[in-house]
Amino acid sequence: MRQLGFVQLSPTQALAVMVGAEGTVENRVIDIPPGTTPSALAEIGNYVSARLSGLTLQEARGRLSEEIRAGRAALDSAAQALISQGLAIWSEDGAQRPVLIVRGQANLLDDGAAADLERIRQLLEELEGKEEIARLLDSAREGQGMKIFIGSENKLFALSGSSVIAAPYRGREGKVVGVVGFIGPTRLNYARVVPMVDFTAQALSRLMA
Repeated sequence: MRQLGFVQLSPTQALAVMVGAEGTVENRVIDIPPGTTPSALAEIGNYVSARLSGLTLQEARGRLSEEIRAGRAALDSAAQALISQGLAIWSEDGAQRPVLIVRGQANLLDDGAAADLERIRQLLEELEGKEEIARLLDSAREGQGMKIFIGSENKLFALSGSSVIAAPYRGREGKVVGVVGFIGPTRLNYARVVPMVDFTAQALSRLMA
């Protein structure tokens, strides 16, 4: 993997665009958590391209898992002193994410404890971001394959300036038995057409099963 980017198609779906080391391009439609913003997807794509370039998706997921484990250990270590003094306790928010609740004695914290709190806050933010990246990498690995050829990338329709969006559908044994596609102008509404092609391919797969 040389580069990974995301294009949001709907509040719950995005297109993962993966560029390989040799310039090959693969597109997959993936599910994303509700509330995910285009700016968050752009930040995640930039992080993956800058920090995990040169790895396969599986290798990138493994490296993130190691960093998450190390971050959690550092978080526990940083919070232990505050917890042992009865100044803070661990809890969870509505999304079951860890939250450190600091008791009323916080106004008596010295500079060292205040520095620990700041480090804990930074570690929590880093962990949450890396866990979200790991989830999207998993989705990209497992997402349904889809090909998008735009303009000159599509040799068959290059002269007409057309684009092709294609997705495979499968038979009873899970094998690809055909492809459903859409041919249109390069400046079409991809956010509307891609989910339609994806839905049609899935519907055909269910009928063939």
